[in-house]
Amino acid sequence: METKLKDAIEEYQCTGCVNGGDISCYIKNTISGFGCGKHLSGTILTQIGTILPGLPKGFNRIGVDKELRPNIYEKFIDSEWTYDMFNVPVWKYLTKEKHTIVRGIRPRLNSPFLHIFLEDCMQDINCLEITKDDIDSMD
Repeated sequence: METKLKDAIEEYQCTGCVNGGDISCYIKNTISGFGCGKHLSGTILTQIGTILPGLPKGFNRIGVDKELRPNIYEKFIDSEWTYDMFNVPVWKYLTKEKHTIVRGIRPRLNSPFLHIFLEDCMQDINCLEITKDDIDSMD
C-alpha cells in the first residue's frame, strides 16, 4: 500500500479505534476506496454519540449508522461513486493538507456516506462548502 493512503487511513480512521491506532489490522473496503473494514470507534461524546476523532467536527460524527466508515481515495477520478439523486453530497471541506472531505446521504437507502479524497477536488463537487469558521462554531 502506498504511504499516502496508509497515512490517511491512520490519520482519519485509526485514531480512536478500539482495534488499534495503526493499520496493522487493515482490510480494503469491499465497496470502493480504501479504509479499514475492522474499524470500531471507541470514542463517545455525551449527547453526541460515537465519533471519528481524526476528522473535523461535523464530519466526525457517526450518528445512527454505527457501521459508517470513511472511504478514502487518492484522486476524485478514482472514486466509483457518482454524485446524483441517489448519492447526494451535502457538505464538502478542504483540510489544511488539501484533502477534500465529503459528507452525504443516499436518500433511497436512508444511509450516510463519508468520502475523503487526498487532493483538492472542491470544484468537482456541487454541495455546501464548510469553512474552518463553520467548524470552529460547531458544538
